[in-house]
Amino acid sequence: MSTVPTVIAISTGRPQVKEWAGIGRTSIDKTNVSGPARVGELGIEGDTVSDTQHHGGPDQAIYAYAREDLDWWEEQLGRPIRNGQFGENLTTEGLDLSAMEVGTHLQVGEGGVLLEVAYVRTPCNDFKGWMGESGYDPTAWVKRFALAGRPGPYLRVLGTGTIRAGDAVAVVHRPGHGVSVADMFTALNLDRSRLPELLAIDGLAQKARETVEKHA
Repeated sequence: MSTVPTVIAISTGRPQVKEWAGIGRTSIDKTNVSGPARVGELGIEGDTVSDTQHHGGPDQAIYAYAREDLDWWEEQLGRPIRNGQFGENLTTEGLDLSAMEVGTHLQVGEGGVLLEVAYVRTPCNDFKGWMGESGYDPTAWVKRFALAGRPGPYLRVLGTGTIRAGDAVAVVHRPGHGVSVADMFTALNLDRSRLPELLAIDGLAQKARETVEKHA
């Protein structure tokens, strides 16, 4: 395992018709990209959002998940998990993504790509359906994933450019407010008494702000 934080896989997906998908199609089945991938303001070129009501947009441009967390899930599920299986666009190594403060800036490679930790993934029935189709036990999957405390972040693109699997990832800014990705997930999904904590985040994702205001 590399001691340098790294993107070990880049994955993209296009809409596929699935009976279990909420809108009848889903892009959760991602394929690893070989070679360079262009990162634009709304995500990685070749990655298409199916359900635009719940996914996509600047605050959810790229989903990242740590290889270390996939390894943990392998132990829980008793089966290997490939990079990209959780629908993530970037699979990283050497970063505790869920412990990272919301608002952290990440520089990927030397191609000018600057990303900001902006939001969290909320598990849904499409995720459950995908895991079942892939041969894993999907029993109570949404609840199980939520309680594990390893949601992974959505990233906002601050600087566009090109990335490749193997690119180093450098943390170039920490906001210092102490609200982590896991904290945001808890506040939004498990303990809404903690929602006011999210107001410490500069540039709070619009969906998160709406939730805070709704439950104020």
